[in-house]
Amino acid sequence: QVQLVESGGGLVQPGGSLRLSCEASGFTLDYYNIGWFRQAPGKEREGVSCISSDDDSTYYADSVKGRFTISRDDAKNTVYLQMNNIKPEDTAVYYCAAEELVVFRLCVLYQASYDSWGQGTQVTVSS
Repeated sequence: QVQLVESGGGLVQPGGSLRLSCEASGFTLDYYNIGWFRQAPGKEREGVSCISSDDDSTYYADSVKGRFTISRDDAKNTVYLQMNNIKPEDTAVYYCAAEELVVFRLCVLYQASYDSWGQGTQVTVSS
């Protein structure tokens, strides 16, 4: 059974840091692009960052560029989202998603490309 489980969310002060984890089970991440998305209260879900299966290609939304870093550890079947200099507008439920690849392609933050989704982890930024 394909499953993605996010963890690492919580309450953080502005300017603080969090590291989100996305652990996969039931499949290996080697042939998947992984994306992080978020949904703030009253807003549509939006793309945050993604990492391609080659481990080298990453993409960030402008709103998080320079503050967030995505990485993957295929040996642990886990993808991370390091969040630094967190802002109140980063408050949201964060989801990871997996795109199964038939042939390699660079990841994109297009939600319909992703086949499997986690349940999400809440990040709340407040002083």
